[in-house]
Amino acid sequence: MATAADKIMFEIYRDASYDQQYRVVYFTELDENNKHNEINRAMAGNHVYDGFLKELSAEAGKEKINAILARLNDGEALDGDAIEKELAECGALAD
Repeated sequence: MATAADKIMFEIYRDASYDQQYRVVYFTELDENNKHNEINRAMAGNHVYDGFLKELSAEAGKEKINAILARLNDGEALDGDAIEKELAECGALAD
């Protein structure tokens, strides 16, 4: 079982600003300089999916998330179940 230190917590959300782009925030990678702004931005957006990436497969997980964001921003409709299925391939854990 992975401990909290072995996981990266993330959220995919749709930005509430004028461009309404889909974005991701990796909460456990934020530092004091950007923590409040990034969390506030995500909280103001529309939640799409959240979960954890295992530290050992984080690079593959981030690449998969970037591909999912590109698809969403191109207009493809992906629900939470579809995202979860795709992320499971790289060891992501649903929240």
